[in-house]
Amino acid sequence: MSSLESVIVIIPTYNERENLPPIVSRVRAAVPAAHVLVVDDGSPDGTGELADGLARADDRVHVLHRTAKDGLGAAYLAGFAWALERGHDVVVEMDADGSHQPEQLPSLLAALADADLVIGARWIPGGRVENWPRRREVLSRGANVYARLLLGIPLHDATGGYRAFRRETLQKIGLEGVESRGYCFQVDLALRTLRAGLRVREVPITFVERVHGSSKMSQDVILESMVKIARWGVRDRLRALRG
Repeated sequence: MSSLESVIVIIPTYNERENLPPIVSRVRAAVPAAHVLVVDDGSPDGTGELADGLARADDRVHVLHRTAKDGLGAAYLAGFAWALERGHDVVVEMDADGSHQPEQLPSLLAALADADLVIGARWIPGGRVENWPRRREVLSRGANVYARLLLGIPLHDATGGYRAFRRETLQKIGLEGVESRGYCFQVDLALRTLRAGLRVREVPITFVERVHGSSKMSQDVILESMVKIARWGVRDRLRALRG
């Protein structure tokens, strides 16, 4: 696979002041050669300024400031463009809140040896969640069954946000056409990767519920995901009928 020198971990933030320093520190300890890009959406709690301080202290930490809170997908797309422009070969998505364990990043990177996209999966053997209420686990499992059935994809955690892309994957899947802004962004990119004939692997992870701050999940985000997944499923079936 690509040299670890070319790995960059993208961490979107909005009001993650308490969570950011420890997660950046853990990433740098887990994979010392990796770069970190914090994409801050104008956090009013000073997360962006704190990130600037981390970047001044470590030349492998970088910050991309955005002026509006425009959704997870938009933040990642901006981060992807930044990373590709600077020649990184492996681009990692990771939450700022500590739910994705940086110590498991080496296993995702190792899996890229025979994959184009690796997803850290909660709902496969060996994967698990900690400190989640039963209702949230049922919702997440149900959302993934919904996506798998409607889209006909072989993934068990298409909504998972801990993932590693090869540079070439991001260049092949048509990022310019991505309109998803909420959590269905993850399903969108996994679907595009599979439809492009590329290899997607799922590796088990332990997902730990955040200790500080609040989740960005909302009913609007869930509704957007359900509607778009249904639309994509209908589109694919119509194409198959026409073909």
